[in-house]
This record gives sequence, structure tokens and C-alpha cells, in this order.
Amino acid sequence: MWKRLLALLLLIPLADSLFLVFVATQLLSWQLTVALVVLTALLGMLLVRAEGRHTIRKIQADLQHGDIPTNRIIDGGFLLIAGAFLLTPGLITDSLGFLLAFPVTRAVFRKVAKKWIITPYIDKQTGGFASGNVYTFGFPNPGNTSGGASSSGSSTGNNSDTYRVDSDAYDIDFEDDSDSKRNP
Repeated sequence: MWKRLLALLLLIPLADSLFLVFVATQLLSWQLTVALVVLTALLGMLLVRAEGRHTIRKIQADLQHGDIPTNRIIDGGFLLIAGAFLLTPGLITDSLGFLLAFPVTRAVFRKVAKKWIITPYIDKQTGGFASGNVYTFGFPNPGNTSGGASSSGSSTGNNSDTYRVDSDAYDIDFEDDSDSKRNP
């Protein structure tokens, strides 16, 4: 995962600089390109500052009403990322920054981040309690992906401590280890 993140952090500035060179040589002059980069940085920072203040006010209002401001906190994180993108010179990072700064597109990013990043991470850390995916009997068997009974009929996968209790496995016999320990 760290290699992918490092590769992404190296590819973004490379793509940004190549696109800047393309725009400066093919579409606009280099003076207009520099002016465009500076203008997008200034306008973007004003937008991020205003949205940040608005988000802080919403967080305070949610806390006064006794609500948990999870969406607002995620928005604040996206605004931090948007500010970093907008301060980075380049048109690709500026466009990503503007997408994260506008409330309409930020809501889409928030929804995707909650579904694919935040909820799976919290579920992994809490054992399923965050999303309500809790097991009421026994423990889940991560080794059994087929969903069917194993060849022994009472245990699943490699873990002999995990037993299925459903319509296929209704009679489970547990060995009493206390007798074997007393009479060697």
C-alpha cells in the first residue's frame, strides 16, 4: 500500500508539470499560464477559507444541538486536502482542489469515502460493531469463503473452534477435554 501511495505522490506532480508545459507551449503563452496558476491558487484559497469557516459554524451548531458532526468533520478533512491541492502549482491539482472545495462535489467525495474507506476501516478496527455487522453466536470464520459446510460437517475451514449453527449443522458434539486431562 505504501508503494502505491508513494507512486501516486510522485505521479501527480509529474503529470501536473507535463500538463503545465503542454498548456504553456500549445494553448497559452507561459505568462498567461503562470497568471492562471496564481489566479486559481488565490481564488481557491479564498473559497477554501470561506467553506472552512462555514464548516466550523456547522460543526458548532451540530454540537449545540447534541448531534454528532461526522459529515462536517469529513468535510473539514476534504477542505484541508483541497487547500493543499490549490496551493500546489498546477492545473490538475487545482481542478482536484476545486472539486473538493465546492459543497456539491465534496458531498459526492464524502459519500464515496465513507463507503469505500472509512466504514471498512472502522469495521476492521471494531470487529463489525460500527456497521452493525456483529455475530450473535460464535465467531466468524474468515477462512471459509464458500459458505457451505466443510467435509467434517460440524466445523468450517481450518479453524476447529468455529462451528456453524444453521439448518445444515444442527447437532454439534463437543469433546469434553476435562475427562482426558484427569485420566492420562
